[in-house]
Amino acid sequence: MTEPVSILAQATAVPPHRLDQAEVVKRAKHVYGRLFGRYPGLTDVFANAGIEHRYSVQPIEWFDEPRDWPQRTEAYLEGAQALFVETAEKALKRAKLSARDVDVVVTVSSTGIATPSIEARVAKRMGFRPDVNRVPVFGLGCAGGVSGLAIGAEFARARPGAVVLVVVIELCTLAFRRDRITKADVIASALFGDGAAAAVLRADGGESRLQIGAACQHQWPGTLDIMGWSVDPAGFGVLLSRSLPRFVEERLAGPARRFMKSQGLNGTTRFICHPGGAKVTTAIEAAFELQTGTLRDEREVLRNYGNMSAPTVMFVLERALKSGFSGHAILSALGPGFTASFLGLEVAHG
Repeated sequence: MTEPVSILAQATAVPPHRLDQAEVVKRAKHVYGRLFGRYPGLTDVFANAGIEHRYSVQPIEWFDEPRDWPQRTEAYLEGAQALFVETAEKALKRAKLSARDVDVVVTVSSTGIATPSIEARVAKRMGFRPDVNRVPVFGLGCAGGVSGLAIGAEFARARPGAVVLVVVIELCTLAFRRDRITKADVIASALFGDGAAAAVLRADGGESRLQIGAACQHQWPGTLDIMGWSVDPAGFGVLLSRSLPRFVEERLAGPARRFMKSQGLNGTTRFICHPGGAKVTTAIEAAFELQTGTLRDEREVLRNYGNMSAPTVMFVLERALKSGFSGHAILSALGPGFTASFLGLEVAHG
């Protein structure tokens, strides 16, 4: 049996610049004018995304000019460090701990490249000990929030009593490309925002309302082209297959049911999911045989923050806890690979 790990505290944060969907549509019509001319229905992507506003590390005017790798990287490093410090400090304060108490730092991010990694760059500002164990994780995409917590929990189990800090940061808006005019880029400009989340974990047998149980990943063969990044001299370019919602509806239930069976979970278990977009959220409900509209917290997070990639599911978890949820749950997200990540949770009555 998997030893439970306590989530002592968690926190979320977004950068200061709010992107209202109506303003984004106006600018997108200018940037993608030729493509909209050929496919007028593409403008409906913005209206049907289920998003009212999102947040960005840069003001919307920053995207009016072409940006190269060095400019995107500079913006990533500055924005990611600020969000790391904000979320980590909030989570540690809620756990009644300091940065010097942290034994392991797991940093998850797939929207920028940093060497030295983000937690090393902020170590002095945070006050981490020189012997803190640093674990930067890249490439998990939208599944990074679930898998990052699972990785953190494994470190906590391996070192009972150790404090593990998991910080998940994604700055998706920095991948916006004026030089590429594809349908995938239009969809990305309608969906993605920036955000971060942090959690403090410990496996010491102590009391905590929120416990992490077992974790599982499932990768489907031959699906590398469904989601990911391409890389060229200007930066990352989004790879996003239009078959994604149908794939989720048809293929997600199998591995989810196998994970539930392995953990002895029944039909009353709640799914807390990463909402990739309005269509994907509906496809998840269909896959899990849920009534349309069941994933209310997921849709509300999507409406107010957009798809922030990896941290989004942690925003959904935070909202579910604030609404009074208790019982067994499965944290679920999908990412490049194409991979489903699952994490068992138990929430005691608050």
